[in-house]
Amino acid sequence: MITHRVISYQAATAALLFLAGCAVGPNFKRPAPPNVTGYTAARLSSTSGLPAGSGIAGGGAQRFAEGLDIPGAWWTLFHCKPLNELIQRSLEANPDLKAAQAALRAAQENVLTQAGSYWPGVTAGFSAARSKTSSDLSPTANSGALHFSLFTPRVSVSYVPDVFGLNRRTVESLAAQAQAARFQLVATHITLSANIVAAAIQEASLRAQIAATHQLIAINTNMLQILRNQLAGGYASRLHVAAQQAQLAQVAATLPPLLKQLAQQRDLLATLSGQFPSRQLPEEFELSSLRLPGELPVSLPSKLVEQRPDVRQAEANLHAASAQIGIAIANRLPNLTLTADAGTMALSTSRILAGGAGFWDLGASLTQPIFQGGAFLHRERAAKAAYLQAAAQYRGTVLTAFRNVADTLNALEQDADALKAAATAKSAAALTLDLARKQWQSGYANYLDLLSAEQAYQKAVINLIQAQANRFADTAALFEALGGGWWNRADLAKS
Repeated sequence: MITHRVISYQAATAALLFLAGCAVGPNFKRPAPPNVTGYTAARLSSTSGLPAGSGIAGGGAQRFAEGLDIPGAWWTLFHCKPLNELIQRSLEANPDLKAAQAALRAAQENVLTQAGSYWPGVTAGFSAARSKTSSDLSPTANSGALHFSLFTPRVSVSYVPDVFGLNRRTVESLAAQAQAARFQLVATHITLSANIVAAAIQEASLRAQIAATHQLIAINTNMLQILRNQLAGGYASRLHVAAQQAQLAQVAATLPPLLKQLAQQRDLLATLSGQFPSRQLPEEFELSSLRLPGELPVSLPSKLVEQRPDVRQAEANLHAASAQIGIAIANRLPNLTLTADAGTMALSTSRILAGGAGFWDLGASLTQPIFQGGAFLHRERAAKAAYLQAAAQYRGTVLTAFRNVADTLNALEQDADALKAAATAKSAAALTLDLARKQWQSGYANYLDLLSAEQAYQKAVINLIQAQANRFADTAALFEALGGGWWNRADLAKS
């Protein structure tokens, strides 16, 4: 397995590093975690919820459990079997995930390739030639023959001692790049699962909105028919009929955009699962099939920088940039190369192993850059500037990570209040509509009052559905913002 080979090379490398001395350039130190104790200005403990038995999906209260670990398959907390099956299929077939896996393998192989430079290079060769020398010159062969064959097998060894750590820093940089590729794989895994959950929740929301819109169309169609009957009997005016027709048309006009969005969400889910949109997914999602997690883990701020894959990737990039400084410095220093050759030369293959036919040589060369137009100096300065850039990018990534968590925590608190208000508004609008309809039918209310009550009810129904979806979506966003629990998945923790 590639990982075991990397570890073996690292063990051998450590011994060579001890013998070769220190590498030039800075030794990388992991940045310390931010010295903060919370994500938001006001500490959050729990959210509000609807009374038990409300029958509204996602209406329960949620408690923030500080320090609670995040499961690797966090999406199972929604207790939706179709969602679990879809995500599992997607993790096996998504092309972005497979591309990230291949990128990691390539980065690991690059580390092993460069680590091979720690060892001497050995090559073997064999040459055979047929020659004729001039009779005016001394014959090459001892026998005096002008025509002869020459057979030369040989072994050559070359070794470049890593005196100033050029190779060590190069391996270090490549290993850091492999770590960056590893956390890119982790990030792709988390983003994929989070996107599927978000798309499934959006599909469920759209299905609920479409169902509510169909009901509203039916209500308005029925009202229109009643008004037409009353118009025929002289109990309603054409103005009332025209107003109801306009109301029905407005409600009907909201249906095609919802159907379009639903189709797009289905296409998105198919693509995320590695399928073409033409293939129908077996899973369909409803808000009623999702259960809102009642206990939400909130990692300690000091742990967030270890859990977020984008922060770890930025740290790996910072490490690689640090090693590049050592590479730039080492390129300005002397380079020593040791060589050795051994072999035999014979006029016939039968005498290749004969005594006296052998030869050998040992050599050493030392090169020192003297003048390159300032290229090496400016490369070193560029490497230092790139390190400062990577350090700033790391800090920016950390700030973004903390902002993501703070945003989702605040959103969850406001989502709960919004759902509670939306549920109250929907109940009040339903009661108002029922009373307005009865009063209108009894002749005690104007039709315009009924129309206003209908519009308020329609808006309240859609607002409630959207508020439900927001609670589910922001709950999933919190798991993603906290790192997605990848360290509890064996396939990612050991990748």
